[in-house]
Amino acid sequence: MLPSTAWFAALYAVAIVAGQLTVLGKPDAMPVVWPATAVAAVWLVNRTEARWRWVDPVVLAVLTAVALAVTGVDVGLALVRGVAAMIGALVFAIAAARWLPGVWTAGGRPLGSLNDLVRVLMVATAAALAGTALGALGGQVIKGDVAPTDVAVFLVRDIVSVLVFGAAAHRLRDLPPNRPVWMEAVLVYAISAAAYFYVFSVNQDLPIGFALLPITVWAALRLPTVLTIGHVMVFGTTAAVFTLHDQGPYSVEGSGPLIVQLYIGILALVGLSLAFSRDERTGLIERLRASEHEATEKAGLMTTIINSMTEGLAILDQSGRLVLRNPAAGRLLGTTNQVAGGAALGSDYGFFHADGTPLTDAELPYQRALAGQDVQPMDVLIRNAAVPEGRIVRFNVARLASPGGLEHVVVVFHDVTADRRHRDELMSFAGVVAHDLLNPLTTIEGWAEVLEAELAGYKPAERVSRIQRAAARMRTFLNGLLAYTAARDGKLMPTTINLQLLLSDIANSRYDQAESSGKLPPQFTFGPLDAVDADPVLARQLFESLIDNALDLAGPGVPSQINVSAQPAPNGMLRIDILDNGRGIPAGMRQAVFTNFHRGEGHGGSGLELAVCKRIVERHGGTIEATANPYGAGTRMTFTLPAGRSAYARTLENQWQQRPQVSGATALHPR
Repeated sequence: MLPSTAWFAALYAVAIVAGQLTVLGKPDAMPVVWPATAVAAVWLVNRTEARWRWVDPVVLAVLTAVALAVTGVDVGLALVRGVAAMIGALVFAIAAARWLPGVWTAGGRPLGSLNDLVRVLMVATAAALAGTALGALGGQVIKGDVAPTDVAVFLVRDIVSVLVFGAAAHRLRDLPPNRPVWMEAVLVYAISAAAYFYVFSVNQDLPIGFALLPITVWAALRLPTVLTIGHVMVFGTTAAVFTLHDQGPYSVEGSGPLIVQLYIGILALVGLSLAFSRDERTGLIERLRASEHEATEKAGLMTTIINSMTEGLAILDQSGRLVLRNPAAGRLLGTTNQVAGGAALGSDYGFFHADGTPLTDAELPYQRALAGQDVQPMDVLIRNAAVPEGRIVRFNVARLASPGGLEHVVVVFHDVTADRRHRDELMSFAGVVAHDLLNPLTTIEGWAEVLEAELAGYKPAERVSRIQRAAARMRTFLNGLLAYTAARDGKLMPTTINLQLLLSDIANSRYDQAESSGKLPPQFTFGPLDAVDADPVLARQLFESLIDNALDLAGPGVPSQINVSAQPAPNGMLRIDILDNGRGIPAGMRQAVFTNFHRGEGHGGSGLELAVCKRIVERHGGTIEATANPYGAGTRMTFTLPAGRSAYARTLENQWQQRPQVSGATALHPR
């Protein structure tokens, strides 16, 4: 702390002595140039965090009073100016801590922007007003008369001192190293010296001091900021010295000190404003160049990554036209030469459902995404001239919103032909094995019944029941495999199905099962049910599996309530909702329940029931999902099937719409 205070004190003393050399008139008159104000401001700003910072203002006040008294100023007046200097520096330090954070502090930064210049001007004005008010009041008490001109000189002098000399703080490290800049600086300084000598010494009759401002503009626009500040300091002091000796256009009797102070202030504002503006513009250009370079490098890296991907990648605009695609996308689509930027990617490229039925443009996953639908990954069969044997590609689609409001779609293509072939072979093998195992299983079940009859009344008969239960579980599993194989490979024979009749028949059978087993009978409620075009065998299997799944989820002692309703969906589909009041499916398991061999907690069965349902729906071109029941406990199964399009379907629909109306939904309690 002490070395820092001593260093600032020595620098401050030198600044006071230098300022006293520019006194115009009597020793107690106002100096024209006063760098001590800037030194005091930087001093206290640097000491705001010091432990003994309260010592510095006292040292500053004492040092000011002693230095002024030694240089011939009246002792009383020297004491007043010492206190005024201390008050001004304190006000500056307090205001700068808020308005100029980090400026001039150790490890901080110098003034470097127009915003800094405006703020330092405001802070310097506030500090100068505080110091000037105290100095004028003390001078009035001691001298008995204080001229308004002296007060104005005191005020302007302190502001200009901070602008000129404060701007130079922390700037010596910015001296330019390159020779051309120094050569131009020498030229500017030489021309400035000649011009100032001519205006202030040779030609004193014409008031042409304004002609010197363009030289400052030249220096501010061409030279580094540190040399611009030096130019203002040197030639502002030159103007003050000439005026001190009654030379130049500002040596006006009585007003000379004030005029030359205003001139130096204008010189500083013009030079610093232009220099800081140029620095900000240069910094902005450098940041833009750096950003451009970084963006170019990242774009190049991203292009390299995209082009080296084995997965295809394409971005399409709102009209379905390609904006970008990588080579892998062209290879997977089989249209490397045709699919280019700006081309439309439509169904004419040979897009089919996995079962071989053509995909329309509206059914394409990226078109559905552009239409606002939530699209799950979809397998598409691609068959065209380049891929005559066909290739199964999985489309993963995501919608992108650009800042301009336009939406784009990014599509990632992944070849799953080998995976699908391997899976199909495994499932076909599983179906064959399941079929072949049914015959020996039937034999086991038959002999188990014979054995149970022969051992009736004996204790070993209990072990026979274990064999029967194991055989029943195995039959359930094998039937599930056969059902999945049939749903996957069986030929579709769609026809128009009256859902009301189908569901009424299923509801009656489930009611009879509950009655025969002594369980609580389920309650079925049917809303509007339009006809669908589907395979009747698979459709019955679909609805029976979903209703049985809802019944399995029923809570103990609570009668199952099943609600089924339908409503039109886009693309000629019918959306069907099956709601139950059971235990529900946990949120994290609502996708997994449709995978093969998934068994929920407390669930029996083979784990293929809902996987079979998903396969049946997908073979009909629909989708299926499980969500929470929005009206209470339980689950809502939502899936889509093709809406009935035949004349028979329209007849069924008309008959349904003309049925007698019952308040609320149609409730069915079959007997």
